[in-house]
Amino acid sequence: MKTVLMTAFEPFGGESINPSWEAVSALEGKEIAGARIVIRQLPVVFSDVLDVLYQALNEVKPDAILSVGQAGGRSDITVERIGINVDDARIPDNAGHQPVDEAIVAGGPAAYFSRLPIKAIVAALREAGIPASVSQTAGTFTCNRVMYGLLHWLAQQETPVRGGFIHIPYLPEQAAQHPGAPSMSAANVIQALEIAVRVTLETGEDLKLAGGATH
Repeated sequence: MKTVLMTAFEPFGGESINPSWEAVSALEGKEIAGARIVIRQLPVVFSDVLDVLYQALNEVKPDAILSVGQAGGRSDITVERIGINVDDARIPDNAGHQPVDEAIVAGGPAAYFSRLPIKAIVAALREAGIPASVSQTAGTFTCNRVMYGLLHWLAQQETPVRGGFIHIPYLPEQAAQHPGAPSMSAANVIQALEIAVRVTLETGEDLKLAGGATH
């Protein structure tokens, strides 16, 4: 049976939960499109997060990888297009570190494009009635570090395995502490991730649909 590795983060930035971990935890051991889901939690610590990710990749040897993270303030499921080779933290990580303008991989490519069928995932989510869009930036915090680090690892391994990153909004109980912030229910997020896994496994060439941004 194929295996899909899904990663998510511990809470950070003063939050008591991280919606990515709450949602991904619900998928542990589930079978989707003939593949078994294996999950791992990642630390929100710049110096440690890629070591934990690479250990998981070497242990699980997955057929696909979907990393998930919190994007408080976003209103929909955002499938990331690109990871860039820079750490530039607006806030300290959970170990108190705050790198500024530091390369993730010294001498590495400036960026990597997602290996997920990002347009097909967005289309399937919208068809299911779940708000979704392509995102042109994964930020410059640990989420982007994971996306870039994952795609760099896959490139170094010279493997065709698919991998990429998806951001999700706050859960309602988090948004209640941030007046005016959008949110999405855990049930909808879990459904969205199930769809993303299925589309990743069942889609060959990605759809060619408009998903760009004007600013």
